[in-house]
Amino acid sequence: MGKRNERGLLTLLVCLVLGVGLLAAALGASHLGGSRRAAAEAADGAGGGSVDLQELPPGPAEPPPTGPDASTGTVTVDCGRNEERHFNEDNLVVSPGLHGGAHHTHSYVGNLSADARSTDASLAAAATSCRGGDRSTYYWPVLRRTDRPGTHPQERAAGHGNTGEILSEASVSVEFHGNPASKVVPMPRFLRAVTGDAVAGTARSDADVRARWGCSGLPDRSTTHYPRCPEGDRVTRTLAFPSCWNGLDEDSPNHRSHLVFPAANGVCPQNTFPVPQLRIRLAYDVTPGTPLAVDSFPEQRHSPRTDHAMFVNAMTDAQMASVVDCLNEGLACRT
Repeated sequence: MGKRNERGLLTLLVCLVLGVGLLAAALGASHLGGSRRAAAEAADGAGGGSVDLQELPPGPAEPPPTGPDASTGTVTVDCGRNEERHFNEDNLVVSPGLHGGAHHTHSYVGNLSADARSTDASLAAAATSCRGGDRSTYYWPVLRRTDRPGTHPQERAAGHGNTGEILSEASVSVEFHGNPASKVVPMPRFLRAVTGDAVAGTARSDADVRARWGCSGLPDRSTTHYPRCPEGDRVTRTLAFPSCWNGLDEDSPNHRSHLVFPAANGVCPQNTFPVPQLRIRLAYDVTPGTPLAVDSFPEQRHSPRTDHAMFVNAMTDAQMASVVDCLNEGLACRT
């Protein structure tokens, strides 16, 4: 009976030792897996997860005009490329009145007074970088290179993990396009608009992801990752805005429902009206291999999918009428 008890105790001890070993191994594997995931996520946020654009196939072409009512013109608004170094950590559209409400730095062209405290009246009275007098404000999060520290006070102002030298835009293209299915109507003055999803890195859906990254020499290809471009090409960001207005509101509680995107064929949803579609295209002189990071909220880890832009239309009624006429008449205009 004693020997049987001894054998039972020995068996129990062996099982305990094996169990502890297996548990330690499992915990170690879990920790290693978690570390690898964290490292991969950090790399993807801080410039990793990039793709060679030359390896991607061309993207789908824009829908062709579908009838005699198509508005096929374009209007280019010359607003410079932020030579004035107009930066702040505000977001007039999403968090008006809240200084530093963006928690990252925005770069601007157009209205030179735009910040969290701006009102319709102050925008209408301010100076502008646009040659034709458009006082609208166009803005987006800055792009940084993380291998160089920021030396200017503005580069260190954002905090929240947004560090590094801010890359100056080599070019900024502000364009309005028509609608492939119908004529467009004027935007209301002081319309607010948002494109892209600043929280796409943690969102459950990609429905609001709109930013496209690319290379200047490969205009028919784009990605939602940081692009690796051929030597001599510029890195590009293209941000297209929604263009179907509900006909009533200059803004909405979520800053989206009053102005939505058309269907793939350009047709606007029922009870909305096509307005000029804004497209902002940014280009940067970047040496291949430079680590890039778009400013973001801390939990978004600088994911390129979070790229976004905002717009407040401060054109006069006469300026907007000229844009609409150019688009509806199929002309190529510049202001």
